[in-house]
Amino acid sequence: MVKEVSPLKKSKSVRILLKEKNRILSLLLSDGRLAALSAWPDETGDEGNGSTLTAQLNSIYVGKVMNVAKNINAAFVELTKGQRAFLPLSHMESARILNRKPDGRILAGDELLVQVDREAVKTKEPVLTTEISLAGRYAVVFPGKERSRLQFSGKLSEDSRLQITEALATADIREDSLTSHGCSLIVRTNAEETAEDDYAPLIREARGLIRQAEELWQTAGMRTCYSCLYRPESGYLTEIRDTPQEAYEEILTDDPALYEQIRTWMEHSCPEALPALHLYQDTAVSLQSLYGLPAKIREACGKRVWLKSGGYLVIEPTEALTVIDVNSGKYAGKKGARDTFRLINREAALEIARQLRLRNLSGIILVDFISMEKKEDEKELLQLLSAELKKDPVKAVLVDMTPLGLVEITRKKVLRSIYEQLAGFTVTEATAEGAACGMPPKEVES
Repeated sequence: MVKEVSPLKKSKSVRILLKEKNRILSLLLSDGRLAALSAWPDETGDEGNGSTLTAQLNSIYVGKVMNVAKNINAAFVELTKGQRAFLPLSHMESARILNRKPDGRILAGDELLVQVDREAVKTKEPVLTTEISLAGRYAVVFPGKERSRLQFSGKLSEDSRLQITEALATADIREDSLTSHGCSLIVRTNAEETAEDDYAPLIREARGLIRQAEELWQTAGMRTCYSCLYRPESGYLTEIRDTPQEAYEEILTDDPALYEQIRTWMEHSCPEALPALHLYQDTAVSLQSLYGLPAKIREACGKRVWLKSGGYLVIEPTEALTVIDVNSGKYAGKKGARDTFRLINREAALEIARQLRLRNLSGIILVDFISMEKKEDEKELLQLLSAELKKDPVKAVLVDMTPLGLVEITRKKVLRSIYEQLAGFTVTEATAEGAACGMPPKEVES
């Protein structure tokens, strides 16, 4: 049954999915602010057709080693004909060679079981790993383990770990039983959501992942080179799966076909979240207009980000790194210079951490805060920014402040930046002509 939603009722937190041509735009709004934005292909593409989709994150392939570059301790692997990827050789204990007996070496011509660990970013090729894993909403399973382990997210409390261990044991999911299946299992933080159901959703998912992992490992040796053994769900479905239910009240789309696709998938993969899914069908007010999406998307792609204090950020992505400049802007408070700069820099630190997540900026990031004379003020600022970066689901680290006063940040490269994801993507109501986001971003005038 289709669940409709009235345009007069706006949720405080909502995930919205829009369909345009062959892409799906996924937006997460919290209290009217854009918290996450991404664009995903609407179809997976045909295996081995040379499309960019063959390097989808977490896909598993039988790849062929083209050559080994000893000087950088890495190998270049062909996933499909003409599609090359980068494989670091620093941790190859788990490598499974399928066309010869392993001898501790990786050689040109070896056929390896590999997984896409990082999508192609800018001009860089996809990055692979030989540490194979299958992830769900509540658990992650690692096949091919002689010594199996049951582990837990570091964010789970000791009480939760004990309760989950007992629940899994009653379902015959223990370290000894995992060993018999040849896999290890990590329980994710989201598993706490299932406590009211005696962890039944976790148990159901874990059993399915174990069965899938065991089958994948057993059949891998019978698959030909360049075969795709596993392709995960589309990214917008994975986002629904991995986002805690308390992060949004509703999941909305105005496309009936997309609604049916999501509903069917949720019934199988996360039925507990199904009540949140609704189809927006009112013709008087479009879904984009109701939530002001065009303006929010333009803002997310813009060069300038205004702060409540009147200060602003200038965000400049380049090929090598991203530079963020903090400016006092229109601030007209009565505070002295020291308090003014502390206020703007603190507000900027919080917004920078948010923008890194929103725009999916990665690699090296340099931030030029407003200069402060007192060392204790600098220390306070760095502590605040470091704490905010630790909340990022993608590993982000504050390295240090250089002698020139530039703050160095590194953020792990996993997915493409929002500029790359949205290149050529048009939201119909963004402007009269239709606004397109691309790289480099155009400055948005306030």
